[in-house]
Amino acid sequence: MHDLWSLAGKQYSSRLLVGTGKYKDFEQTRDAIDASGAEIVTVAIRRTNIGQTAGQPSLLDYVPPSEFTYLPNTAGCYTAEDAVRTLRLARELLDGHSLVKLEVLGDPDNLFPNMPETLKAAQTLVDEGFDVMVYCSDDPIQAKMLEDIGCAAIMPLASIIGSGMGILNPWNLRLVIDAVSVPVIVDAGVGTASDATIAMELGCDAVLMNSAIAHAQDPVMMAAAMKHGVQAGRLAFKAGRMPRKLYSAEPTSPTTGLIGSPAR
Repeated sequence: MHDLWSLAGKQYSSRLLVGTGKYKDFEQTRDAIDASGAEIVTVAIRRTNIGQTAGQPSLLDYVPPSEFTYLPNTAGCYTAEDAVRTLRLARELLDGHSLVKLEVLGDPDNLFPNMPETLKAAQTLVDEGFDVMVYCSDDPIQAKMLEDIGCAAIMPLASIIGSGMGILNPWNLRLVIDAVSVPVIVDAGVGTASDATIAMELGCDAVLMNSAIAHAQDPVMMAAAMKHGVQAGRLAFKAGRMPRKLYSAEPTSPTTGLIGSPAR
């Protein structure tokens, strides 16, 4: 399926973005990424070694930036100041890399975004030349505010990070999609392939996930399932589903001209 999409001036064919944490080792990380077909991989700078810890195994050796687009993120940050500092470090470690994922959390239990701090950090990062993809609430008003700041992509949560609860509020996601012109990427809450399909059927440009793959009983197999789920949802969205009709039976085959039917 030739269906490219654009992010920060670059085109991609895969609409599945995957995380690199929570796997048993870097070998399994690479196997799952390959099975997913993902071209963009997100990296938690505070939790994953990409050169900041000398002498330790580095993700760079298994998932080289020459093969994948890195998306350093600010997982674990609770203030705009910490998030900005973390992404400045990422840019230094990755030789000036500008595409980043901003997330500023508000609560350690539910991991919902702190939107005032998120907006503050987004403004600073955009002013410093970063291409900011931003984790946010499924609020179309704040999504539009983030677009107006200059963010490269809006990433509303489908449900709580790591919950696997799926798409809990499809109406809000649809409102976000309609409110902005930059890519909308579901971030957080996906549990299985059907969740990814629903997100794409709603009209999202892509889906990002980590736990749904890494915590599966067979992460590599689940990665392949997610790849096909995203592709199926995208095809269904482009095809346009039939309308829903209550109490309106319609046979799947023509009823005129049947043998023995009365003449009309």
